[in-house]
Amino acid sequence: MVDTDRITGAARELGGKVQGAFGDLTGSRRDSVEGRAREAAGQAETLYGQAKDTVRDAADHVADAARDFGGRVRDAVDDLGADDVEARARRAQGAERGVRHAAEEAYDYAEDAYARGSHALRRGTREVGQQVAEYPLAALLIAGIAGFGLGLLVSARRD
Repeated sequence: MVDTDRITGAARELGGKVQGAFGDLTGSRRDSVEGRAREAAGQAETLYGQAKDTVRDAADHVADAARDFGGRVRDAVDDLGADDVEARARRAQGAERGVRHAAEEAYDYAEDAYARGSHALRRGTREVGQQVAEYPLAALLIAGIAGFGLGLLVSARRD
């Protein structure tokens, strides 16, 4: 199941690319800067959604392995006979190794998702920083509009 952040992030990224290209074609610095900022925000949101998907998949994998391990232990206890205690113990150890392996995979997935997300965040921050340095007045205007909009949202929720 694809996380909604991936979908909205991809849409925001595409919209930002279109707005940035429009600004470049028309010579509108404002549209170009806003488009690049929206594109960077969309990339970050997409990567956040990918990280959530990866962690969810890893958690599902660990849960499946734990259920499998529980089933194996239950089967071992149900079928426990005096002469095959040792064989059942070996099966339980194999199941335990499976759970450990699944947990290690989940950790690796989460670590990879975190690394990709932080890389995208650094890249987006660098891109936005370059745009702000290149167009400081436009960036100040955008920040003011965003702050005003947030203020309206906060005050509307209090009423």
